Amino acid sequence: MLRRSIKGLCLAWLAALLGGGPVLAAGYRTANFIVDAPTPEQARRIGDAAEQYRHDLAIEWLGGPLPRWSRPCPIRAQVAPQLGAGGATSFVFDAGEVFGWTMSIQGSEERILDSVLPHEITHTIFASHFRRPLPRWADEGACTTVEHPVERARQHRLLIEFLTTQRGIAFPEMFAMREYPADVLPLYAQGYSLARFLIERGGRRRYVAFVGDGLASNDWSGALGRHYGLPDVPRLQGLWLDWVRQGCPAPPAALVAAAPPMTGPAGDWSARGRGQSPDPVPPAAAVASLPGRRSIYALQARRPGVVDADGADAQPPVSGVAAARETASVR
Repeated sequence: MLRRSIKGLCLAWLAALLGGGPVLAAGYRTANFIVDAPTPEQARRIGDAAEQYRHDLAIEWLGGPLPRWSRPCPIRAQVAPQLGAGGATSFVFDAGEVFGWTMSIQGSEERILDSVLPHEITHTIFASHFRRPLPRWADEGACTTVEHPVERARQHRLLIEFLTTQRGIAFPEMFAMREYPADVLPLYAQGYSLARFLIERGGRRRYVAFVGDGLASNDWSGALGRHYGLPDVPRLQGLWLDWVRQGCPAPPAALVAAAPPMTGPAGDWSARGRGQSPDPVPPAAAVASLPGRRSIYALQARRPGVVDADGADAQPPVSGVAAARETASVR
């Protein structure tokens, strides 16, 4: 028994040496996930949290839980206080199906559980629902809205920095993006802010219906009119910029109530099973190397977080945004 133990330790040490990373010593399986993490306790907590997020977030976004996947999604978790928090999820779309799930996450256990994991699980929910790639801003922006308030507050501060230094992205350009741009961080910050702007005016399910409508019709201005009563994408950009300048206040109840009802195309889309993903056939290594997917949290780690008492983003009005161009500070 002692010889077997020594042999096991040697093999684990060799695997760590060859792999250049920490040993993932424990596994835990749930209905939809297989988790490898440094300890059994961490694997269990991550697996149970992944199942809970998958259930709860699907209800919030889609109105009901997802069916069980035919094969579980492997989650490889590197957990250590000094690791920058981030994640990468890949999957494959083919003939209206989505499969080949893989997820890699890293960071402190706290940040994995309150930000990285819900962000990545939301990607899988969209993939299972839409079954086709989403515009990058809509995918990453929505996934960021489920992160911890401190992480969301950091995104807002980065947004102000980008808008006032001419790194913003004009909405017509942003809506047309199908790949991550070279300057990826403005896409994350701006996508999050716009997703929040729309969700606050109609909720998560209307947001999903709007994105589904825009994908199907390739007419985002028309989808805005049908779901939010707005004439076109440039008008949306102007309203959003004004909202940011004012400090992103909650919309008046009357404005939310004035939004078109969830009937017709919106109702049809919200009830239909479809999905979203990074790429139609995303190599795992390529997805893991995307700068925004793995390094965005680490790049912001030194920026202090500010949240208000009820956990919402606490942001004062920002007069500096008035200097941003009306083209969303086109690069």
